[in-house]
Amino acid sequence: MTVDLNSRYGLSAVHSEVVDACKLIGPCDALDMGCSNGRNTLYLGQLGFNVDAVDANQGAIDMLQNIINEEGMTNITPNLYDINQASLDQDYGFINCTVTLMFLDPSRVNAVIEDMKSHTLPGGYNLIVCAMSTEEFPCPVRFPFTLNTGQLSEEYQGWEIIKYNEDLGTMHNGAQLQFATLLARKPSE
Repeated sequence: MTVDLNSRYGLSAVHSEVVDACKLIGPCDALDMGCSNGRNTLYLGQLGFNVDAVDANQGAIDMLQNIINEEGMTNITPNLYDINQASLDQDYGFINCTVTLMFLDPSRVNAVIEDMKSHTLPGGYNLIVCAMSTEEFPCPVRFPFTLNTGQLSEEYQGWEIIKYNEDLGTMHNGAQLQFATLLARKPSE
């Protein structure tokens, strides 16, 4: 059982898709891309994952490091990293990228997804949740990047799609928009 560290430290709740994914994915080496202050990282760490947590915001990384130090957690490594670089240097059993892609440079998103896929171990998982902007539901928030209908599922052709939907959802700030949600498993080689 996990202690609610997010409430303790004033963080947003763990993303519901991360909670759901962890019902299927056992502890392994994981990467939390765009970890911010660590709302998902801390949850994964408590479940026994060895988590590399990356974000381009030094203040967020420092806050996460302070929480890790205070809690005595040794299985989380926060690092300052610009995800736009698409230059991961380690392979993971689980890569979590929830509500992150929409803040990236649109010209780099395909490279970032390819980098995630190539650094996922055979049999490993990618979880992506990203805002969409469609004719039916134009995105009300001016994100640098949004997905089109079917775009994310096309990126994962050849992988086992565990979950995929393009449903309306609410961001933690209350904004309602359409999200593409994908949990996919890389084929075992």
